[in-house]
This record gives sequence, structure tokens and C-alpha cells, in this order.
Amino acid sequence: MAQKILIVEDEENIAQLLHLYLEKEGYETQMAPDGGKAVELFRSFDPDLVLLDIMLPVMDGWSVLKKIREESKTPVIMLTAKGETADRVTGLEQGADDYIVKPFETKEVLARIRAVLRRTLGESEGTGEKKLAFDKLTINLDAYELLVDGKRVDTPPKELELLYHLASSPNRVFTRNQLLDEVWGFDYFGDSRTVDVHIKRLREKLEGVSTAWSLKTVWGVGYKFEVGPA
Repeated sequence: MAQKILIVEDEENIAQLLHLYLEKEGYETQMAPDGGKAVELFRSFDPDLVLLDIMLPVMDGWSVLKKIREESKTPVIMLTAKGETADRVTGLEQGADDYIVKPFETKEVLARIRAVLRRTLGESEGTGEKKLAFDKLTINLDAYELLVDGKRVDTPPKELELLYHLASSPNRVFTRNQLLDEVWGFDYFGDSRTVDVHIKRLREKLEGVSTAWSLKTVWGVGYKFEVGPA
């Protein structure tokens, strides 16, 4: 069965270009010209991935992304003319899986789609339980739930995936580029400050909770989830 992609783009020429290119590559697509239609089609079409523009009529891309994340972990790739780092970070913080700045090459879009779908399918096909427990901390990737000192803490998907990845290999140091490749699942074309922002947000949720573990910066290298002796 063909994988389904929802294209949310108000510029008809761009939407048609993506539609024709992706259909030729074997994907099934539908197009939404505004944010309201995007939410409606997301629920009826049930896509495997969403290409989502930010500047949209009716409802902007951030609002559409929020609606999607309230009910689904379906991967979302943001398409936008905005290229500032702050906008990229905002999209990734709010649960986007990738971010492509216009103008773009269709081959790049296809490569990003394949990378994100490969990572997502790899996660869903895994048979092991994705749950880690430490003192006063439970990271449950199956339920996308973070428990800190017994209380559920709302955490964006990428923050939770980053924490799970670090905690899966306690005391191992990861570089920022390794984390971008292994957590985001693609060769990131922006700068590595995305990781720093996510780590900062995680620390706000975790610092001071326990002395048995901590999220450490290894200066000049990257980050690690440090666990002390029992």
C-alpha cells in the first residue's frame, strides 16, 4: 500500500509541483490550501506524513501542528520561506520532525521524507518495550510520557526522544551532530543549536529532581546522561 502524504501549502504552483513529484515517486497525496482544511484532511485522510507550510490562511502552520500533536505522533516536515534559526528551533520544539526552507529542491524534500519515514517506521516496528526508569524518573517512549517524581510532565515529542536516546546509553557522551542524526533521523542542514535548546528545556524539567542522575554538558564535545554508582 502506498504511503500517504498530506501537502499543506497555499501556493498552488508549489503544492502541484510537490503533488506531481511525490505521486511519481509512488506516494499517495492530498492537498490542503489552508490550515482549516489541513486539520479536516488530516483526520479523514490519515496520512503517514505531513508537509506543512507555516504562512497559511484560516489557521497558520503552528496552529495546525499543535492540533496534530494533540492527537497524533504523525511526522511533520515544515515548509516555509522563513530561514531564521529561531523559526527552525520553534518548529522543532513544537514537535516538527524536520524543517525545509524555500526555495528547495524536490530531491531534497524527497530525501527528507524518506529519512523521516524510515526513522518513524523503524520505531513503530520495534518489538521491545521503550521504557526507562531511574530514581524519580520514568521515560516511556511507547506512551510518549515523562514522569518526574511521580508526576506526568508535558514534554514535546522531540524532547522526550532526545532524553530517551541519551538515557538509553548512560554515561556515554554524544556529540551534537550525533544527536541530530540519531534522534532527528536526518542530516540536519541548519546549525546544532537545536540540540542546545532542547537540552535547556529538558534541564528546566529535570534539574534538582535526583542526585542519582543528571543531564551533563561535556564541554567542547556534547552531552551525556550521567548516572552515578548505586
